[in-house]
Amino acid sequence: MAKFADVLRRWEHRELSAQEAGELLGCSERQFRRWRRRYEEEGHAGLADRRLGRASVRRVPVDKIIWMIGEYRTRHMGWNVKHFHEYLRRQYGFEWGYTWTKRQLQAAGLVDCARTRGAHRRKRPRKPCVGMMLHQDGSRFEWLEGAPALDLIITMDDATSEIYSAFLVEEEGTVSTFRALLEVFTARGLPSSLYTDRGSHYFLTPKAGEAVDKEQLTQVGRALAHLGIEHIPAYSPEARGRSERMFGTLQGRLPQELALEGIDDIEEANRYIREVYLPLHNAQFARLPQIAEESAFVAVCEPASLADILCIEQERVVARDNTVAYEGRCLQLPESPVRAHYVKARVKVHEYPDGTLAVFYGPRCLARYRAQGEQIVSAPTTPSVTPCSPPSRTLRAADGGGLRPSLTAAARDVTRPGQVGTKKRPSDRTKKLTRKKELQLAAIPA
Repeated sequence: MAKFADVLRRWEHRELSAQEAGELLGCSERQFRRWRRRYEEEGHAGLADRRLGRASVRRVPVDKIIWMIGEYRTRHMGWNVKHFHEYLRRQYGFEWGYTWTKRQLQAAGLVDCARTRGAHRRKRPRKPCVGMMLHQDGSRFEWLEGAPALDLIITMDDATSEIYSAFLVEEEGTVSTFRALLEVFTARGLPSSLYTDRGSHYFLTPKAGEAVDKEQLTQVGRALAHLGIEHIPAYSPEARGRSERMFGTLQGRLPQELALEGIDDIEEANRYIREVYLPLHNAQFARLPQIAEESAFVAVCEPASLADILCIEQERVVARDNTVAYEGRCLQLPESPVRAHYVKARVKVHEYPDGTLAVFYGPRCLARYRAQGEQIVSAPTTPSVTPCSPPSRTLRAADGGGLRPSLTAAARDVTRPGQVGTKKRPSDRTKKLTRKKELQLAAIPA
């Protein structure tokens, strides 16, 4: 008001033109003339905005506001506002914006205001094409309502943020890592590198806080080195910012989706994540790579061979009873047509992500076992070895099948008594005469 009065006084004294007065007030010359006329007619009240106190024609009806707040309070309590707003648009055709929704929920005391952002950090540029770098990490969180905390293992592409594999396990470890890698490598191919934290199942760190030992490899490191995949360790949570932010998104959406569907079982949750959630998540958050025409994935000629690489592999020595001891289980080796036994032989035991076992001698698989140590016997479709020799004459005679004719048969019409077993050798018959026997024979007169 004071500024307008001062500009109006200077205009009346012809110190300013109407155009210059409008520029000082931040309006047009025509608007300045309107305000001058209202000021002359109504005084200071004529300068007030006439929209004040009037309801906007774009105002949301009160019943819609009450419905939206009630929907959040009764069914979606704890959801982040972005997720809740997207759900309303998808399910009910909600027409109002995200900012309006957030302000209404904040005004109702259902959502807290966001904290002030910290210092700016420069993000690492993304890889230009898919398959150049994969991120793998796990997040422990109460993903299922009413259940203890579980680990969510995800494997995502650095170039697009597309999640290739995601599932819940009770505890992150070597088995869960191999399970995720087997899913991705079989479906996509072999990537150029894998970026992970320095967990004990990924790397061996001799001293906490220092560099990892790249000479002594873990089971995961051995498998990646065998496949020619570079394994890159991260030395801080900020270095894994891309995957950490992805877990923040998942923690704000996935538990609510599972609770809304009434899922409280790990197997059912993994099926829902794989078939329903991941396609929707990737469609919304995945982005196009810089080079869409190229891919760094290398196709695998024999995907079935990956299972014998992406597994726990340990060396054992076969005991005298032709058994292998492994983690409190006794694995009995079956008879082999290749050699009589494998006693004292060095073999390798493979433990697969599904819990089954296998014993290898070099490249040859000797036997496969269930998780409890019972051998898995599969009926061969084609004979792979020379069939066993027919049963002996002794066994056939014992079974009532009669004797097989001898190669040197007796003369015709000469009957010989049947005999089972071998004939006892005379006690005085030896392969070589002893010195005493020679002297006795020499003393007998001719």
